Amino acid sequence: MKTLRILALVAVLAVPGVSTGTGSAMAQDAATPEALAAARELVAILSKDTVHQLVTQVTAQVWPAIERGLRAKQPDIKPDVVAELHTEFERIQLEYMSGLMDDAPIIYARHFTAAELRELLAFYHTPVGAKSLRVLPQIMGESMTLVMPRLQTLQRQTMEAFTKILHQRGLEI
Repeated sequence: MKTLRILALVAVLAVPGVSTGTGSAMAQDAATPEALAAARELVAILSKDTVHQLVTQVTAQVWPAIERGLRAKQPDIKPDVVAELHTEFERIQLEYMSGLMDDAPIIYARHFTAAELRELLAFYHTPVGAKSLRVLPQIMGESMTLVMPRLQTLQRQTMEAFTKILHQRGLEI
């Protein structure tokens, strides 16, 4: 389940415009109504298929481990129950990931002017922009497939190197 949480976090951070909930009150104050309207339009385009594709990618990566765990603890589980649980898992992810997009317009409006947001909208209406919306979730999913097996090693190496620095400075965590 730790891997699932890490994968979900990576997925959330990888989706363009996903808010982690920090700074939304500040963002709302800084955004002009025009920029916020353009940001809402942009996020609608970005999140329409992107979140669904990302959820499908994440599910494809984590579901085999979940299913193995289910089958290990409940060897008599029926295939139709497993299929139903798979659908429920994907539905829950989609619901939560979609909800994360609620604050995204505020974030975009804080970082881009209304004119810049309209330029982004224009780009996503071009053939290459539309293609990027279709293929970027797949690219992110494939990238996560490469990263996930190495993540624990990377975390361990990072903590070992950081712990060494702490010890050099006479500190501990």
